[in-house]
Amino acid sequence: MLAYAADWLNILTRWFHLVVGIGWIGTSFAFIALDVSFRRRPETPQTGLGTSWLVHGGGFYHVDKYMVAPPRLPEDLIWYKWDAYLTFVSGIVLMAVQYWWSARAYLIDPKIVAMEPWMAIAISITSLTAGWLIYDGLCRSALGEKTLALAAVVFALIVGAAWGYTHLYSGRGAFIHIGAFVGTIMAANVFRVIIPNQKIMVAQLIAGEAPDARLGVIAKQRSVHNTYLTLPVLLMMVSNHYPTLTNHPQSWLVVALILVIGGPIRHFIVRHEAGDSIGKILWAPGVAALGLVAALILTLPKTAATSGAVVSDTEILTLTAKHCTMCHAAKPRHESFSEAPKGVELETVADIARYAPLIKVQAVDTDAMPLGNETGFTAEDRAKLAAWIAAH
Repeated sequence: MLAYAADWLNILTRWFHLVVGIGWIGTSFAFIALDVSFRRRPETPQTGLGTSWLVHGGGFYHVDKYMVAPPRLPEDLIWYKWDAYLTFVSGIVLMAVQYWWSARAYLIDPKIVAMEPWMAIAISITSLTAGWLIYDGLCRSALGEKTLALAAVVFALIVGAAWGYTHLYSGRGAFIHIGAFVGTIMAANVFRVIIPNQKIMVAQLIAGEAPDARLGVIAKQRSVHNTYLTLPVLLMMVSNHYPTLTNHPQSWLVVALILVIGGPIRHFIVRHEAGDSIGKILWAPGVAALGLVAALILTLPKTAATSGAVVSDTEILTLTAKHCTMCHAAKPRHESFSEAPKGVELETVADIARYAPLIKVQAVDTDAMPLGNETGFTAEDRAKLAAWIAAH
């Protein structure tokens, strides 16, 4: 019954997380596109930065932008913040339900570091907090005024975190934490910098004071950081479906390549929306393409070692009974599952033959299964499995 409740809590939290996450990303992308579309036009207010004309849904929109603030604020000023806040909160709840609750299955891999669940959870919370504090300190330092240097250091910070996570957690646990590491920075940018700065400027305007333009510049910087991190973080958040990424021996390097692919693609989109010529920004998809080629080469499956002997059906059933059917059965014995994950049952030879291509990816080409290697699946066991699959 506990596994059943956990499943529903996971489903509902994941659904909510996706809904508010789509709202946050959609709003962010829309405002970035709007921001780069402003131009000085005859109808632009004298104190305005620019005007933009848009068409959508059968209507036309006429928008003016003020770099600091308009002379007078309307009573119905709309704030965009709750999607970001709720994405972070629901993400942490999802982390707790999926990875902290079942830390031994999803977070801990004894062959990497044998630790107790409370230790894995403590490292998780501490590292996510430390990541934001380090990033925020970098932005507030003199380095924060040097865009390219700051970008290089933040890139190194994320890749360094990836290296650390992959040497502490299971493949899936490491990748989801890299996504959470970046996601925490993005949400904290909204909660700790962007919205507070805007509130200060609004309060100054209401009080009849000249708003501090520097606060707007800082908020804009964090907003731009968020939009450049969006594409990489999205892939990291869905990475648990792809052991080719999560369980690669150098998965931290895969993370670096994801940043190299996602960042330039987002730059290309933003600058194209701003009206830059294709020739001026064509370098960005070129860099992304090189990163993708490198990722494809890096993750090419290696030829699986086989036992060299003929493995009988009886032997393979004995192997799966020990290492697989505690989860992948009509009635799983594992406390974290009330039914077979993804409906994959491995109790008969026909089942194993049916899912052989998936088994090869999860347990031969990579060591993604068994989860956390709780059953002690050895290299010899994987060689036997590889030999049986090759023969069938």
